[in-house]
Amino acid sequence: MGGKPDLALPLSDLEDYGTRLRDIKRRMNHTKKMFESYRDDIGDGGVYDKLEDFESNWEDGREDIGQQLDALAEMSEAVVREFKKLDDDLAKQVSEGVKSEEKGGKKDGGK
Repeated sequence: MGGKPDLALPLSDLEDYGTRLRDIKRRMNHTKKMFESYRDDIGDGGVYDKLEDFESNWEDGREDIGQQLDALAEMSEAVVREFKKLDDDLAKQVSEGVKSEEKGGKKDGGK
């Protein structure tokens, strides 16, 4: 029949998705350290104070976003894990079916 498969899942992209989400969370949680690393370069203490205020206010929202990123990462990893398991199970069933046909089994289940 050819053509496009009924189910196509970009597993290679999805496998890295959880790692990328956790990397985003890690970088997001390091804003305070980043701001502190530029403190002497900024010069004006008022600018740093505003950055510090931003970081402080951002803390609550960042926690919520971090939880969502963790949940998405876990879901993507579960999808990959279950899809690979399904693929392995289907491959095993096909292999067992071919072996039984080679041994004289019937295609129609014995009917």
